[in-house]
Amino acid sequence: MSVVKSPLSDSDREVTGNALQTALVDLLDLSLVAKQAHWNLIGPRFRSVHLQLDEVVASARTFSDTVAERAAAIGVSPDGRAVTVAKTSGLPDFPAGWVRDSDVIDSLVDAFAVVIGRMRERIAATEKPDPVSQDLFIGIAAELEKEAWMFQAESQS
Repeated sequence: MSVVKSPLSDSDREVTGNALQTALVDLLDLSLVAKQAHWNLIGPRFRSVHLQLDEVVASARTFSDTVAERAAAIGVSPDGRAVTVAKTSGLPDFPAGWVRDSDVIDSLVDAFAVVIGRMRERIAATEKPDPVSQDLFIGIAAELEKEAWMFQAESQS
């Protein structure tokens, strides 16, 4: 059931809605992983990585809101509940406890690789059903790739 009349056909809305929902979950989890790392980071590069993680959290939260609002705009109810994120995220687990700066960087590089790979799949999946959502995914992927590059450059220190 949808309370919003969608400009998309039912089948196009289903494909696009699935892409938006999985993107929402990945982005919410990315923000949680980055915040967990932010709180538990230790090591000689603490300050620079700590600040970099704040940037990831801010952008992932902004992107997740944009994705959720796009879903709502096409008549798909977004689900960002913790239980949904925990059950359906595609991101690798992040360790509990204190984590060395180099391990945080490696974990974020891995997380970005997963999110970007899945975002590129969504770009392909929405090309025909909804170019508007595809454009949204393209913009998000570009920004995530920039953040991934920065963490990869950091890992070379």
